[in-house]
Amino acid sequence: MVWLVNDPRTQQQLVLTLPREQPVEPGAVENWLVQVRQAARLAHPHLAQAVEVAVQEHWPYVAVDRSHGVLLSERLVENPHPSPLEVVGWVCQVLEGLAFAHDSGSAHHDLQLHSLQISEAGRVRLMALGSSGAGGGSSHSSTILSARGADRASLVEADALRAHREAAGRDVLACGVLLHRLLSGVWPLEESDIRKVVRRLAPLGQDFIRLPWSGPHPIPEALRAIANRSTSSQPTQHYVNARSFLRALQGWMDAEALGSDGPLELMLDRLRTVGVLPAGLGISSRVERLAGMDGQHTEEIAHHILQDMALSFELLREVNSSHLQGTQGAVTAPVLTIRRAIALVGLNGVRRAANALRQWPGPLSEAHAKSLRALMDRVRLAGYTAQALRPPGYDGEVVYLVAVLQNLGRLLAQYHFPDEFEQIGRLMQALPADPEAKPDAPTRAGWSESEASFAVLGIDIEAIGAAVARHWGLGEEMLHMIRCLPKDRPVRAPEGDIDVLRITASAANEAVDAMLASEPDRHARGMPAVTPAGSAAAKAAAAKATATRNLPAQRYAKTLGLTPRSVQEALATAMEAVRSGAPVQSVDLSNRGEPDHSARPATALG
Repeated sequence: MVWLVNDPRTQQQLVLTLPREQPVEPGAVENWLVQVRQAARLAHPHLAQAVEVAVQEHWPYVAVDRSHGVLLSERLVENPHPSPLEVVGWVCQVLEGLAFAHDSGSAHHDLQLHSLQISEAGRVRLMALGSSGAGGGSSHSSTILSARGADRASLVEADALRAHREAAGRDVLACGVLLHRLLSGVWPLEESDIRKVVRRLAPLGQDFIRLPWSGPHPIPEALRAIANRSTSSQPTQHYVNARSFLRALQGWMDAEALGSDGPLELMLDRLRTVGVLPAGLGISSRVERLAGMDGQHTEEIAHHILQDMALSFELLREVNSSHLQGTQGAVTAPVLTIRRAIALVGLNGVRRAANALRQWPGPLSEAHAKSLRALMDRVRLAGYTAQALRPPGYDGEVVYLVAVLQNLGRLLAQYHFPDEFEQIGRLMQALPADPEAKPDAPTRAGWSESEASFAVLGIDIEAIGAAVARHWGLGEEMLHMIRCLPKDRPVRAPEGDIDVLRITASAANEAVDAMLASEPDRHARGMPAVTPAGSAAAKAAAAKATATRNLPAQRYAKTLGLTPRSVQEALATAMEAVRSGAPVQSVDLSNRGEPDHSARPATALG
């Protein structure tokens, strides 16, 4: 309960917060006071400072100075439909205060509109931490310890930590409900008590809430994904803590404030500090060997450089920078091949680029470095597959780089935001429609990569890659090619060479994704998954895997003339190239159907 009162001693207006029910059990009031006083000692800009914590007529209360602002419920009477940007700013401040409190061992337990104080300038403070009347504070733990002995200390501590994690999780879920209420202008589940709504949501209940499509303001797609994740029907998709929720909302706010430059600004400081990607092991010795290859063809040297993704990107960045284009009169168009880059900077330039790279694994932990290595192998596989699938006459190196650069956003996210990238991967995984169902029960499709990246980073992964590529000066044609074709739309006939390259690279990436989705163990261990031969489950799994692998061939049959056999041969050729590093040739044209376009050489793009 919250009351507005006047203190006759000081003639000061105060906001009193009391528990919903009067504590009646022995020691309950004392436990309440201990818990609230412990939380009241926390000092943070978004936690309201308690003026007094005391008891009146067996009712414990905590008092906050009214002069710092009105309640958020009062503010909404004056302004019932705040803008999405204003709403997110408020919720971010609440999450900042909660994150600090949770780190300090306190939780709120009962977040409501009337437990938030807001000033005229929009500064939000969270009032009355721990005042819900839970009554299970440190005094209770001390009683158990003295009664049962120190040998029970670890068990008590584990119980306390688990209870705190659960309370913190409910606080974060309550923030999600608050976000829905403020954005939509209506109460979720037609219930004005946030604590009651939380009890109806997973994991405590069976309900879930999603933002309505109509409301007082249009809701951007990224913000909608964040809000819907915060109250998802799947507890595993919820934000794990206040800081992860805050990170997503702040990413969205930064992107909105900076407009089209948002994705680039998100990355620039990190790029300056740790580079685009870390160089592979032994980069220095490999470059020195390349320096002794003056007599070799540039194409052969470029093939060796392409083995190192970081060095390839650094060369493209350097030769396409505005400084180099301003000092090299002959450079009037973007450089889209490593061959051309080597011709412009020479082997000494290659050596300088290699020396500028951060050595493997950069700032990554061992586990994150392993994940990045796996992703880079998958991207190389897509690049080699694109080379094998390319129509006659198209430059193999250009096709390879287009397929690789279609994954630039993924690579940047894995290297610069490894924890967030893991969250994105979890959101994309299919989950059982019923959490308690059998393993072979129907599953609910995971989120798309775009939705998941919105929900975690507040911005689209592909937009990050495109922004960095634009910053490198790769040109509008390349920016068009490195945008993957939307998987939920039909593939249209190409209108020119640019479209052919984009479609080929997209087909390769989808083929690799389909192969790894149908045979995940093959990618992880280099061997197929073991299933009891002849079993119904084995036959169903095999049929599903075959259908999944054949999807890219069916999707691109008309535009590229692909068949399941040509795609499988291309993947086999690409896997051998990943293992051996040998150049890749196109698959046998006899395995193709008849595409809808006449292939034309694209060597000018190099």
